[in-house]
Amino acid sequence: MKQALVFLFFLISQTLNAQIQLKITDQISGAPLENVRVKAENQAIQQTNASGIVGFPGENLRISFALEGYETLEKLFAAGEHEVQLVPTVLNLATVTVSAFESERPLLEQSAAIVQVTERDFSRYNEVSPVSAFNQKAGVRIEERAPASYRVSIRGSSLRSPFGVRNVKVYWNEVPFTAPDGTTALNLLDLANIKTSQVIKGPSGSIYGAGNGGAISLFSQPKQTGNRVSADYLAGDFGLSKYRVGISQQLGKGGIEASFVSQQSDGYREHSAVDRQVFQLGGFFPVSEKQEIRTQLLVSDLDYQIPGALNADQLAADPTQARPGSVAQNSSISQKALLLSLGHLYRFSEKTSNNTTVYLNTNDFENPFILDYKKELGFGYGARTKFTYDGELAGKSLRIVAGAEYQNGLTDAQNFGNREGVADTVRFADKLRAYQGFLFQQAEWNLTEELLFTLGLSENFSGYEIDRQIDAAGGATGLQTRKFDPEIVPRVALNYMLNPQSSVYGSISSGFSPPTIDEVRTNEGSLNLDLEAEKGVNYELGYRLGKERFNAELIVYYLKLDQTITTYTNENGVVLFRNAGATDQKGIEASLDYAILRNSSGFFKDVLVGMAYTGQFFTFKDYQKQDTDFSGNDLTGVPPNNLVSRLDVRTSLGLYLHLTHQFTDELPLNDANTVFQDAYNLVSLRFGYAKTLGKWDLELFAGVDNLLDESYSLGNDLNAFGGRYYQPAPTRNWYGGVKLGLNY
Repeated sequence: MKQALVFLFFLISQTLNAQIQLKITDQISGAPLENVRVKAENQAIQQTNASGIVGFPGENLRISFALEGYETLEKLFAAGEHEVQLVPTVLNLATVTVSAFESERPLLEQSAAIVQVTERDFSRYNEVSPVSAFNQKAGVRIEERAPASYRVSIRGSSLRSPFGVRNVKVYWNEVPFTAPDGTTALNLLDLANIKTSQVIKGPSGSIYGAGNGGAISLFSQPKQTGNRVSADYLAGDFGLSKYRVGISQQLGKGGIEASFVSQQSDGYREHSAVDRQVFQLGGFFPVSEKQEIRTQLLVSDLDYQIPGALNADQLAADPTQARPGSVAQNSSISQKALLLSLGHLYRFSEKTSNNTTVYLNTNDFENPFILDYKKELGFGYGARTKFTYDGELAGKSLRIVAGAEYQNGLTDAQNFGNREGVADTVRFADKLRAYQGFLFQQAEWNLTEELLFTLGLSENFSGYEIDRQIDAAGGATGLQTRKFDPEIVPRVALNYMLNPQSSVYGSISSGFSPPTIDEVRTNEGSLNLDLEAEKGVNYELGYRLGKERFNAELIVYYLKLDQTITTYTNENGVVLFRNAGATDQKGIEASLDYAILRNSSGFFKDVLVGMAYTGQFFTFKDYQKQDTDFSGNDLTGVPPNNLVSRLDVRTSLGLYLHLTHQFTDELPLNDANTVFQDAYNLVSLRFGYAKTLGKWDLELFAGVDNLLDESYSLGNDLNAFGGRYYQPAPTRNWYGGVKLGLNY
């Protein structure tokens, strides 16, 4: 008995005296990192000293690390001494891991065109919209015809989007954010709801379903790294005001995160005000070593005015004016939406796991326009599940991913006359249903240590039901349906590692994109059920190089698109759609990043330069409208050349500067190529002071957009009736703000 007590006392004393000592260093330079915030479970936050050292009592602790300019890290440590390397956010591509195509691999091993947009990218600009951050990436372009009115163009895919986001699949925290009819209300999200993003360029139907433009995954819910409260405030020209409050609370090995953000602005043009409030609540709960649960609630309330497009004479007379009739008819959008999701990860073994997410959403939409007044009340639900297996085939590593996704949306849609901004008598009313689903399978097989072979396949189905309840014009009522033939979409790719620092890849992928319900059912009440789905095949080659301070990427591709959907406007200003035969889309994308200094010990700690070039040489191959043949013309709305240059400087005092220059080539505004938007140069600058003071994080910043005071548009109306092509963007404008955070 006495020996047992002595042994028990020894164990207790060893446990009490157990220590975990950590040395934190930069992964590239190996230099120790000072002032890293380190949080061990159930213990107070500590910071590393000048030697990068920090210690905790304990034997087995899950510890997280956070430092400006570095990726966050969370890991389980046993008692003893450990060296931890933090990964800079701008570094060797071989260490950047992306989860595109449901496969977490370093970017050098990915056989697809993928770009990351990080929180660091967003903080280079005014953080009011995602436009500038995404537009600095090769092959990606977000247009903003009016504040909060977005179009996303990946490799020219916005041709068929007179408004909204189409032909691109968007996910938010693993939830399908794109509706089953193919539209995406990206403006419901504030930039505060997006921490990072991954963009897959080109057809991605083998994993993500319909869409020739690509897929975008947005993330706002990292695993918990500690307890924190924070607040931001921003103000700027044209009545801009934005504030955000947020809290993160660790609960055991998981936690919750909540935020509220409010943004208002009067706008540069008459009748272009924006008012948006977004509440987000998310939770991450590790149930056991095998299970994790994720929850997400998003509530968004958005109101924005639509000034409308101008013709050349109106633009020259006064670019700030609204289109005649927009103010009197209160042309605007009011949208309230709710999204609720539940995710579950289960690890059957070290080799096999399942990740499933289910969601539901509601949508209350009103859109008074010059010609009519639209009201919609919608409800939707869906699910996505995937199984992952890591094994071997013929002695070589094999990863298999298989799963399914289904979405269903129900909408009561009514169209009224518009009498001075008030809904008048009903013109037509429909009950709408849109659905889509697909099965997907993917195998990744390492034929050798250097060569990775990927085969992906998905089977897709989709359709619409339009049940017309009322037609005041005397047209037919009743149910009409359109069911698209099942589509099998393959993807084949090879990636070869030339050495640990460089790789080449090639891929052939198919895609298809059925028309959205807004393209089938127009504002005038007509139903275009004969509109065909776009179908495309993409051939692509890429080269990547990632060294300590230098990253480079070069991609060439050729997308052949059949049944291309284009827009035109009738004499009443109603946007209509048609299939335009085939298009040839040849492109080149090049990116370079060089760290002149990275985590230096001198006054200038970081000096980073970068460049991204996009060449899009797109033409109509077979497109005839009545007696006019547009074959051979440049694709409408697509600039052939775009070049972005960046400079980032950070000093040891905490002062920083971000400078960006973007050149956009002239682009055709109509299919006939008789009207063009002029080329323009945009320069933006942000400077500030950011410092960690004990448990507090402080940032003061100011900046200017359109420093050269260019006359340009971030998005035009294409093939517009009456020459109303132009949506003037703001002139030179300033902003400034403060961010404050407490880690406790």
